[in-house]
Amino acid sequence: MIATAIVHDYLTQRGGAERTVLALSRALPEAPIYTSLFDPDATFAEFAGCDVKTSALNRVGVLRRRHRLALPLLAPAFSAMKVDADVVVCSSSGWAHGVRTNGTKIVYCYAPARWLYQSDAYTAESSTPVRMALGAMRRPLLQWDRRAANTADIYIVISTRTRDLVRTVYGFDPEVIHPPHGVSAGEIDPVQGLDPGFFLCVSRLLPYKNVDAILAAFEEMPAERVVIVGSGPDADRLRSLAPANVSFLQNVPDGQLRWLYSNAQALLAVGLEDFGLTPIEAATFGTPTIARAFGGYLDTVTEGTNGLFLKGLDPSDFRRALELLRAEPLSPDVVSASAERFSENEFSRRINEVVNQARKGSSPRPTR
Repeated sequence: MIATAIVHDYLTQRGGAERTVLALSRALPEAPIYTSLFDPDATFAEFAGCDVKTSALNRVGVLRRRHRLALPLLAPAFSAMKVDADVVVCSSSGWAHGVRTNGTKIVYCYAPARWLYQSDAYTAESSTPVRMALGAMRRPLLQWDRRAANTADIYIVISTRTRDLVRTVYGFDPEVIHPPHGVSAGEIDPVQGLDPGFFLCVSRLLPYKNVDAILAAFEEMPAERVVIVGSGPDADRLRSLAPANVSFLQNVPDGQLRWLYSNAQALLAVGLEDFGLTPIEAATFGTPTIARAFGGYLDTVTEGTNGLFLKGLDPSDFRRALELLRAEPLSPDVVSASAERFSENEFSRRINEVVNQARKGSSPRPTR
């Protein structure tokens, strides 16, 4: 039996959860990573240096490339997965917490299964067969999910929004440990053909990210420029809607992402987020955020310190926010200092504290 293991839903994309798994791996360097699907070319290159162990589903290439097709198969895949470790840290948004273990199970939850509890927002981009399959399986998946959640010995969440959702769905009162920002100081690689002074959005291209609201706003502000970094199923639709002052980038390496954060007037963050990670990344470079006053952004954006909140998502709301930010600019030093409480050192310290408590058997089961 090994000392510690990490379990994550799937490693098939580049996003905040995947960055957090890398931070967990650095905090627990001896821990192998168990997952259902692993596509090294589609996720962060750093995983190539990790000990990644996959389920049988990984043999099916189409599932690695299109993980949403695997959704009806993930519950049985994790139920069949057995991890022999003294402590198992499940990095989960609905699947990894179902893994079996004889050790102490710590669940680090991004959100209760979104396709079960927030299905209208989170399955809008899925194909009709996937939505139909999930609809037919909703009742047994709810039962499976709640049983899986109740196997946790220690339950941790990423934000106060997720804590509220967990209280409602499972009846737990979990501890909040914010994930760290994942893009910090390092090599800066300019993006060729792009002049500083643009606005920036870093987001997966999915309907619930509300990128179309940004496009509508900047269509009415042709003198402004916005750069949208990301990819996803909604990409073609969004590109068809974009005015001439909007640029799209995808598969941006961290060196270029640092340059984009450093040279943007402000980050635009308007999606339905359980934790507002990108405002922390922007703040690291002294760049403020214009954010939707909702969800995880309430944890990471402090109005007048590292950003300001939109009153709504109409074009006029964006215009007012840009005008206010220019009339009352925020100090880059103050903005940068706001990111310090989300450092990876602090994250690693708190995770190791929980893991060490679990090894000593001194951590109570989740409060209900």
